[in-house]
Amino acid sequence: MTNRDALTAYIASFVDELAQNKVRHAVVSPGSRSTPISLLLAEHPDIEVHLNVDERSAAFFALGLAKALGEPVAMICTSGTAAANYYPAIVEAYYARVPLLVLTADRPHELRYVGAPQAIDQIELYGKHVKWSVEMALPEQTAEMTNYARTVGARAVATAALSPAGPVHLNFPLREPLVPDMKKAKEYRKESSAVLIEDGVRTLAQSHVKALASTLTEAKRGIIVVGELKDDSVSEAIVALSEQLAFPILADPLSLLRSGTHKQEQIIETYDTFLRDDIAKEMLNPDLVLRFGAMPVSKALLLFLKKHHSAKHLVVDDGAGWREPAGLATNMIYSEVSTFCSDMLNQLSGIGDVTWLQRWQAVNTATKEALYSLRDDAELSEGKLFLLLNELMPTHSTLFVGNSMPIRDLDTFFFNNEKQIRTLANRGANGIDGVVSTALGVSTVSEHTVLAIGDLSFYHDMNGLLAAKLQKQNMTIVLINNDGGGIFSFLPQANEKEYFELLFGTPHGLDFAHAAALYGAKYNKVTNWEEFGQVFTQSFTIPGLKVIEVPTERESNLVKHRELWNFVSQEIKDVLS
Repeated sequence: MTNRDALTAYIASFVDELAQNKVRHAVVSPGSRSTPISLLLAEHPDIEVHLNVDERSAAFFALGLAKALGEPVAMICTSGTAAANYYPAIVEAYYARVPLLVLTADRPHELRYVGAPQAIDQIELYGKHVKWSVEMALPEQTAEMTNYARTVGARAVATAALSPAGPVHLNFPLREPLVPDMKKAKEYRKESSAVLIEDGVRTLAQSHVKALASTLTEAKRGIIVVGELKDDSVSEAIVALSEQLAFPILADPLSLLRSGTHKQEQIIETYDTFLRDDIAKEMLNPDLVLRFGAMPVSKALLLFLKKHHSAKHLVVDDGAGWREPAGLATNMIYSEVSTFCSDMLNQLSGIGDVTWLQRWQAVNTATKEALYSLRDDAELSEGKLFLLLNELMPTHSTLFVGNSMPIRDLDTFFFNNEKQIRTLANRGANGIDGVVSTALGVSTVSEHTVLAIGDLSFYHDMNGLLAAKLQKQNMTIVLINNDGGGIFSFLPQANEKEYFELLFGTPHGLDFAHAAALYGAKYNKVTNWEEFGQVFTQSFTIPGLKVIEVPTERESNLVKHRELWNFVSQEIKDVLS
């Protein structure tokens, strides 16, 4: 047995086990030490390899793929700082509950801490930001070691996918020679997994079901708050429970409840606007809050919930985590969402107070009508852009949104519709890095993908555009350029005029046409709304990467938002009186 034979048997067995456990995609960054894993991933007929030169971009690309698919995606890089460049995406994946298999090649033990090139300490490199971290054994060809490689592979896939999903890190120390015997790779394929790992559904004891149903029945002014959800399979269950209780549903834009064929009469989508009004906050005071999913984007909602801290707060989490930054939970409920809703419906009888629900609906309608007034504005603005996206997005499409202002404008202006538009964002750590790459990962498996992103976030991840060029991917980027950090204009530091532009506004003056040309993207900089509508609609008929730049003014954007908030306050006073 040679070292090459051992390498081939060990890595080929591991890769085949990933395939047996339904890993279908791997994102590879070129490197020497990772050669055997990369080659054998590319050789396996059941795994599709995506090349991404920049490890930071590659990791976010894998994140996007896994987010869109809802299943583990592998990514592989060489040793040294290449592995460190994975870190931001791993942090995002951990907090956003996205399953990733992080495979890092490493120097063997004798080349560590001796000054060997491209050797850093990679053991538990990602600390507490992975669900499981394993220092793999050195390759051997024995039956025990190939079975070990398979078993760890199966456990890694299962651990990454198990709710709450997240990243798993496997570190592979490898000795030279690094090129496996590709002709022998097929010898290590099997027809089934080495070990079957099965998971069940989290459910509540019947005594807990009855107690919680009683709590819901006793509430007279309940609300259902739904944050980011992974898929829309639970939409109808949540709506059915809301109908039975006559509780309004405050649906975050990432909840997937604002778009679809399910009933939407009880879904309130403009709460971020009207909950800024003091009268509304008093008149809509709940005595019970039932929460599903992650904490919503809206700060106005968070402050509203904190104001009414005496209400009972029930948080349902199928991942048995603690997504409760408000510190208000009276009940942490570890149950699958559909199962919880079904259990409650089986216990409930009669319909709740529709008067309470109708009050929320009336305020929501009045607020939506007031926000629609922005459609008459001729000036290019960020709020109206999202009003138009709401109307222009194709049916069965995906809208990926950057952080800072874009996600907040999506929250304000993305209204209920039946188009089945999937809305996604990186809200695990809420960073502006890696957004382009994540969206490109999504576009790999999602038709008609649109990325709405701010200029600074776009700049942070322009490297990600290379993947679109090399892989000829289709995606439309709506680049909102207000020449700096628009979100800071809404924060208290905006009052520090002397230092604001230097430290927060950060105007860059970049001409993004050059970036589009560099990566072969079709580029348009629009000057009016009619032009935007035409270019945006046409982008879905043109293959490849499209960049549509929409220039806006930061100060004007701030003024328009405040004017709208004041207008809404006047409108809802009439409704609530």
